[in-house]
Amino acid sequence: MDADQQKVVDFLQSKTSKTKFYFQDFLEVFPDKGPRDVKKILTGMINAQILEFWSSGSTTMYGLKGRGKQTQAEEG
Repeated sequence: MDADQQKVVDFLQSKTSKTKFYFQDFLEVFPDKGPRDVKKILTGMINAQILEFWSSGSTTMYGLKGRGKQTQAEEG
């Protein structure tokens, strides 16, 4: 895991009240990077199965794989 990926994991593990986050939340983790660069980091982490997508149909969120509720039915 590279330094950028570790930053994402540290950010997600520091948040105890939420397990899923919007793309915009990750832009704040990397204020020196543009949206395209942040998207590449997140996509790489999805491909490495570190993160996973969660979608409500209209909204896509990101979370650590295996952490929190995983399906819409479980979310409520």
